[in-house]
Amino acid sequence: MERINKKRLDERTISQFVFIGFSLLLIILIVYPLWFVIIASFSNPADVANGEVWFWPKKIDFSGYGELFKQKQIWFSYLNTIIYTLAGTFIALAVNIPAGFAMSRKELHGKKWINLFYLIPMFVNGGLIPTYFVVKAFGLLDSFWVMVLPFSVSTYNIIVARTFFKSSLPDSLWDAAQIDGCGTIRFFFQIALPLSKSVLAVIGLWTAVGLWNSWFNALIYLNKESLQPLQLILRRILISNQSLLGAATGEMANELRRLSDMMKYAAIVVSTLPIMCLYPFLQKYFNKGVMIGAIKE
Repeated sequence: MERINKKRLDERTISQFVFIGFSLLLIILIVYPLWFVIIASFSNPADVANGEVWFWPKKIDFSGYGELFKQKQIWFSYLNTIIYTLAGTFIALAVNIPAGFAMSRKELHGKKWINLFYLIPMFVNGGLIPTYFVVKAFGLLDSFWVMVLPFSVSTYNIIVARTFFKSSLPDSLWDAAQIDGCGTIRFFFQIALPLSKSVLAVIGLWTAVGLWNSWFNALIYLNKESLQPLQLILRRILISNQSLLGAATGEMANELRRLSDMMKYAAIVVSTLPIMCLYPFLQKYFNKGVMIGAIKE
């Protein structure tokens, strides 16, 4: 018996080591590319190209960041992106979460047709040109609202919210609220929302990442430079550098190529670091069972 228990313990220890090793390997595969971009942003591009930069820069050089931040457009575009992300995320949550809650209610009349109404545009849409004319007809071109209003409704996010409310809010919770005289609106704001931090965090993060990285909508609908977001300005700066590089020769071309390569890495860090900082604060809601014990309480 003792020999069997020892054998099981050895097998369990080996399994744990294998699992830990695989997890560490997976973490390295995910984290290392991000770390490499960061260290490459203040390394000499020649050292990076020659494979001399692995875990730490051979020689620290912040000239890429210096050249990038010399561009005046960076600062107001950064502010624009922050405002678009905050306002757009709030509007998206205010639209999609109540819609998902309504779709999860059994007493909603015509739910089948409303589902169909939401699903069809998810797979079939009018395309870019009709969408442009609709945006223009509403007077949203070259305005702040074109970045946060027309595309705030997401069928996928509504389906995610609906599924969460259906699976996580038991009928007994609604019945108990009704006994206490609680209506649907009050139930949503005072009971459903406080118990829905996980789905709020997930949908909010998805929306925020999409808005932060958005550049195509700005390219199509915004002509005013003062309203353009960070990603579009970075794209313009990098394209401009490539044009200058093509016209330069000799030593000047080598210097421009060096700065251009460093600015590319710096632009990646500048554009992704702020939104990545949100993950540690929202990660706990992804796997947290917020409904555990809700009925008992």
